Amino acid sequence: MNEAQLPDSAYINSIIGEGTRFNGELDLNGLLRIDGDFCGTVRTKGKVLVGKNGRAECTVYAGTVVVGGVVKGNIFAEEKVIILSTGVVLGNVASPRFIVEEGVILNGNCRIVAQQPATREAQARGPAVQAGVSPRPPAEKTLVAASSSNG
Repeated sequence: MNEAQLPDSAYINSIIGEGTRFNGELDLNGLLRIDGDFCGTVRTKGKVLVGKNGRAECTVYAGTVVVGGVVKGNIFAEEKVIILSTGVVLGNVASPRFIVEEGVILNGNCRIVAQQPATREAQARGPAVQAGVSPRPPAEKTLVAASSSNG
């Protein structure tokens, strides 16, 4: 596939580089890579990648979320969440697909939900999410995890 055939979401639209701190809300189309420190809310239909040295204290609404660093907050993905072996998630995860490599640290509730677009109404319920209440109705499958794969 040549560059002209790549979808817009294949390009990194925004980078929070190592050594950079950002506080606030990010609404974007495409891909966000976090290698520095981010605090706030991210909304994208594309991907959010938290690199090995990235630290995010936030709520994430995205198509796909890949965690290689630390995320302290809730993750809502329309497609899938991938936590790499170097990843740490301290918060709740809701996604139709959930992939976890060996060695992750996960402390929160994981819900496998039907694949559906996130609505602005669900995103607007931020305080309920931060209180540990999911903005979506109960899912068919519920995983509760508080584990560290060290042995």
